[in-house]
Amino acid sequence: MRTLVALAVAVSLVAAPAAAQQSHLVVVSGLSGEARYADAFHEWAVTLISAAQERWGVPESNIAFLAERTERDPERIDARSTRENIETTLETLAVRAGAEDHVFIVLIGHGSTSDGESKFNLPGPDMTATDFARLLDAFPTQTICFVNAASASGEFVPALSGGRRAIITATKTRLERNETVFAAFFVEAYAGDGADVDKDQRVSVLEAFSYASREVARAYEDDGKLLTEHALLDDDGDGEGTEEPDPQSTSDGRLAMTLFLAGPGEPVLAAETSSDPRLAALYGEKRDLEQQIAELRRQKDVLDPEAYDQRLEELLVELALVTREIREIEEAQQ
Repeated sequence: MRTLVALAVAVSLVAAPAAAQQSHLVVVSGLSGEARYADAFHEWAVTLISAAQERWGVPESNIAFLAERTERDPERIDARSTRENIETTLETLAVRAGAEDHVFIVLIGHGSTSDGESKFNLPGPDMTATDFARLLDAFPTQTICFVNAASASGEFVPALSGGRRAIITATKTRLERNETVFAAFFVEAYAGDGADVDKDQRVSVLEAFSYASREVARAYEDDGKLLTEHALLDDDGDGEGTEEPDPQSTSDGRLAMTLFLAGPGEPVLAAETSSDPRLAALYGEKRDLEQQIAELRRQKDVLDPEAYDQRLEELLVELALVTREIREIEEAQQ
């Protein structure tokens, strides 16, 4: 009986339109150590914030920027990136965010490890993965994208993993301690045009991660250097990240493919008003399927596991078929 009831609930939920959601972005630029790092961290942070506002429609009121030195850019920087200010910012956002909002937290800087624990380096006391895990617990219903783009960040995956969370780290373990460039390319995914693989005029978290990982490897190869950073993504809650997430072959990537940095209500895609009625219809169907998947994932904890897995698989297969059809039509038109 419980299975039948849960399945009925699941079907009714995914059949209904998803509630309007908002994206919130918190960017933290940590301790730099040297002027060249301070310049790079600031550039990456402001580029991401500018893209979020100007390209993706995230309101300025939904963005918080904490940095090492507020005097560097007092018009943009809200507060110094101290442990106390980070805690206050996230605690305030936990109260303010809507129950179904998406919260993006991006750490840009250096990481370290001591006593077997990964840390993000800050002016003043550093913050550990455990510290951030406690703060994320204040977002029980929101969907979280947490990106630690620092060195020695891999241990943040098992510490922060959970339902409705996409956790990304620039390295796969705390032992990869060299400076990282993942942040540069993750930001470029949102600010540039190269990450939108499915050409739907949006960039999903999965697309941003895949683009950044590819470009990191290319940068090391071009410089003739051994790759010393291997980014991970975990969004299935099992505490184990994947270097090459693929929703069709791995359990990681399925949530990330439905997460977008977007303004309230997410405006209609230009592709949905295409002069080709087939493409317009297919893009509309693709968008609807993504919303259904996101809504189903939000209800995972209250649904029967078997019913949840079955419906999720059905939706993912439908989404894959629609995406393939879109690509075939677009390739034929080129």
